[in-house]
Amino acid sequence: MRATAPRLRRAAALLLGVALCANAAATEETAGPAAAASAPERVRLDDGHLQVEVAPAIGGRVVHLSLPGRGNVLKVGPALDTVPAPEPAADGPDLPYFGHELWLGPQSRWWQDQDVNPQRRAAAAPWPPDPWLAHARNRIVERSAHALVLEGVASPVSGLQASQSFRLSGRAPATLELAAEAVNRRDRALRRDLWFNTRLPAGSRVFAPVARPEDARLRADGDAVFDGPVAWWEDGLYSLQLVPPPPGKAGRRGKVFIAPSAGWIAGFNAGQLLLIRFERQDDARIDPEHGQVEIYQQWHHDDPQAGILELEVHAPLRTLAPGETMRAGETWTVFPYEGPDTLQAQREALEAALRSLGLER
Repeated sequence: MRATAPRLRRAAALLLGVALCANAAATEETAGPAAAASAPERVRLDDGHLQVEVAPAIGGRVVHLSLPGRGNVLKVGPALDTVPAPEPAADGPDLPYFGHELWLGPQSRWWQDQDVNPQRRAAAAPWPPDPWLAHARNRIVERSAHALVLEGVASPVSGLQASQSFRLSGRAPATLELAAEAVNRRDRALRRDLWFNTRLPAGSRVFAPVARPEDARLRADGDAVFDGPVAWWEDGLYSLQLVPPPPGKAGRRGKVFIAPSAGWIAGFNAGQLLLIRFERQDDARIDPEHGQVEIYQQWHHDDPQAGILELEVHAPLRTLAPGETMRAGETWTVFPYEGPDTLQAQREALEAALRSLGLER
């Protein structure tokens, strides 16, 4: 796999987000229920098999996913309950609401083709993502107990206007269909891809189908605090292991770029297995700086709640003429998991889930 531009500012953005959350929490403590009431509203979908919450006011991100009576599979930040939905700003930070959100690739071009923030353009800033995609209020186009369709706004940063839909299947196994599209609102061609980013707690176990170890390239984002991730591969399955860091380090951080051998990725959390399916692509259709599947890990050994695990999927890179649209989708199926938090037990549960859906690994 080929190299990608590193997220040089990710740590700084997370630290800024923590500070913002702390300030917001202090505000809520002094202001009482009114502050909590200003948190971004959520639209709930429930078909009796799966429960989903989406926040239209912060980019239409998914902020809750669970089987009935179980905990949230997704990682969300304290900001979700304490920080009101912001107005998108060209100089604004990325607020750590987390959950699942839509990005646009390639990352190295995030701030290159825009005039609203010349400083970020000159720096070829790899962070933060497009504020109009991450934070803008989406218009509700369709809403029912089982479905939600949202329309975003045209972004002066990316030049695209995104829309998303979320539909529950109404049957077992519990399944959600996600679709996204983006239309070029500029008067010139744009080259972009649709990029799904689903966040789980850092201590979650993830599996991806990888035919050969060389089809997964690990980038260690080591520094004075973090050592790089520890990979595991066996018989076509790839995972990351939570091996304690060496003396002097507080955790592990890095990213894996994967050319998957099948169109799925899976994560275990909160007594559930989330299986994300997508259309597998030839490597030539994926932007050279990315992998079709990417796994980002930031894990703090002594404070697992502080970190994050990202399950990312890229659609093909497209050149869009003015007014042209690109589309991509994912299918999420959630299974209960009652077994131990061990690699072998979860591997067996994953293989049973794949067989139940007629999938191979």
